[in-house]
Amino acid sequence: MRIVFSKHAETRLRERGIKKEQVIEIIEFPEYTIKRSNNEIEAYKKISGRMLKVVYIQKEKYIKVITLYHL
Repeated sequence: MRIVFSKHAETRLRERGIKKEQVIEIIEFPEYTIKRSNNEIEAYKKISGRMLKVVYIQKEKYIKVITLYHL
């Protein structure tokens, strides 16, 4: 499935030095996920010793990353 990034997520990638490949890995192979009531999904995975949280929405034909940050 195609993964797209919101402008906000693109900005956070640059600001936080996170690579798109890391975000894709978290979406595809999370340690765990939490479904929010507003159809958003939170995916969590530890990368390079830090827990990273990715928030996204899964549509019929693509996944849209909303935001991401280290916990």
